[in-house]
Amino acid sequence: MNGLIFHEEPFTDLKTMIVAFAGWPDAAESATRAARYLVRKLPAKKFAEIEPEEFYDFTNTRPETRINRTGKRTTRWPANDLYQFKKESDSNGLFIYIGTEPNLKWKTFSNILLGVAKQVGVEFIVTLGALLDAVPHSREARVTGRASTKELTEKANWLGVRNSGYQGPTGIHTAFLDACTDEGLPYASIWGHCPHYVNTSPNPKISHALLTKLRSLVQIDIDLEELRIAEGAFESEVTKAINKDPDVGAYVKRLEERYDDANSSKEEIPSPDMMVKELEEYLKRSQKQGPELT
Repeated sequence: MNGLIFHEEPFTDLKTMIVAFAGWPDAAESATRAARYLVRKLPAKKFAEIEPEEFYDFTNTRPETRINRTGKRTTRWPANDLYQFKKESDSNGLFIYIGTEPNLKWKTFSNILLGVAKQVGVEFIVTLGALLDAVPHSREARVTGRASTKELTEKANWLGVRNSGYQGPTGIHTAFLDACTDEGLPYASIWGHCPHYVNTSPNPKISHALLTKLRSLVQIDIDLEELRIAEGAFESEVTKAINKDPDVGAYVKRLEERYDDANSSKEEIPSPDMMVKELEEYLKRSQKQGPELT
């Protein structure tokens, strides 16, 4: 298959596919970190990758030069790795893709991924994403999304994943999910909302929230205790940093009040236009990018 490099024979009964892209749809590396945590904890094994040459503008998404343990200089290209996991006693395996949002040929790229999905027997796809939002770090993480069927939407809502009414610039997720629709593959897309005023990565709180929803949605047996502990430490450090800056602290307090009011009254999430206006007003009041964590 064009652009694919196989390292070993894939299983043929990987009924669930998990997808996460680095880049624009991965605020604070929350989605890809969640997927890598999943790969590490299962553990899943890499069986293939997509060659990057055809899909990236390397003056935009630049490769990185690294020095390995032996002192040799190497080039790290944008990675697109395919993993598989299956217990011998389970007929439902996992196909996990972790990659980098391509600059070029989104439709072709999506079709390559779906070609592998059909080859390994995928019946359901979940994409993980993360975005910056006007949300407080000190409250339960907001998770939104959408699904391809009424039944999946109802299940997601029951799990606390609000339906997203987002309109605006989009990424590879939309092209990929459009391709899923064309192929008749059911899907759900789960997005974690990261506080825009925290200028540090990764954000384990959002990764934890994504995997908590995912674990319930597709019945994955995985221990999230490590992420839960990291979440607590992260939230504590952010709070300490914010307490040193009265302007940011006052802004976060307003976000907390709005969050609490919306939850108590079951109001809808504020519109994107309202959030943009509030962000602009905040940036006018403060020249800082956000609290520095030490």
